[in-house]
Amino acid sequence: MAKKRREKAEAGGSSTETLSEKRAKTDDETFKGHSSPVGGSARVSLLILLCIFTCAASVMYLVYQNFPELSEDEREKIKIPKDMDDAKALGTVLSKYKDTYYTQVLVAYFATYVFLQTFAIPGSIFLSILSGYLYPFPLALFLVCLCSGLGASFCYMLSYLVGRPVVYKYLTERAQKWSQQVDKHRAHLINYIIFLRITPFLPNWFINITSPVINVPLGVFFLGTFFGVAPPSFVAINAGTTLYKLTTAGEAVSWNSLAVLGLLAVLSILPVCFQKKLQQKME
Repeated sequence: MAKKRREKAEAGGSSTETLSEKRAKTDDETFKGHSSPVGGSARVSLLILLCIFTCAASVMYLVYQNFPELSEDEREKIKIPKDMDDAKALGTVLSKYKDTYYTQVLVAYFATYVFLQTFAIPGSIFLSILSGYLYPFPLALFLVCLCSGLGASFCYMLSYLVGRPVVYKYLTERAQKWSQQVDKHRAHLINYIIFLRITPFLPNWFINITSPVINVPLGVFFLGTFFGVAPPSFVAINAGTTLYKLTTAGEAVSWNSLAVLGLLAVLSILPVCFQKKLQQKME
C-alpha cells in the first residue's frame, strides 16, 4: 500500500512538473515560436501599416482643408510642434480662430492628437500644454484624456491587426518580460496600467503595441490609459495657462508636480497592496 501511494505521489509530482513545463513552453512559443514568420510577415505587416497611415494622413489633410482661410504666414505655423517655439506659434494661430471657428479648431486639435497617439509620433506633449492655453481646464483635461485613450486604443488595434510579427521579431525579449509582469498583476490589471501611465518605467509606445500580444483586454487598456494619463496631463495643462513664459517642455514639470505624480502613482497601486495583504490574512 505504501509503495503504491509513493508511486502515485511521484506520478502526481511528475504530472505537476509536466504542467509547469507545458506553461513555460506555451509562453516560449508565444514569442519565440511565433518569430518564425520572420521576414515575410513582418514586411507584409509594415506595408499594411503604411497603407493605413496613408489613409489616416489623407483624413488629416481633409481636416486641414476645412480649416478657416489662413494667411501665408499663418499656414507655416500650422504644423505638429517639435519644440516650445512651434507650440507658441501654433497657439497664436489657433487662439485667433478659436472663438469664430470653434468646432473646426476643436476637431482639428482632436484629430491631430489622436493621429499622433495612434502612430506613436512625438509631439502630443506640446498639444497637451497647448490645450491648457486654448480651453478651460476641465474641458482641456477631458479632451487630453479622451484623445490619449482613443489614440492608444487605435494603436493597440493596429498592433493586434498587423503588429504582432513586428513585436515577435524585434521586441521578443522585452515583451516576454512584460508579459510575466502582467500575469502577476492580472487580477488588478487596471490599477497596474494606471500606475504605468503615471510613471515612466515603460514607454507609452511599447505599452500600446505589446498589450494586445500579451492579452491585455482592450476595455481595461482604454480605462487604464484614460485615468492613468490624467495626472501627468494635469501638470501639462496647468503649465499651458502660462504657455508664453515657457521656453522648453521640461519647464512644465516642477519638483512639486513630480512629487504629486509620485504620490498619485503610489495611490494607484495601494489598493493592490491592501488586497494582497487581505488575501494573506484570509488564508
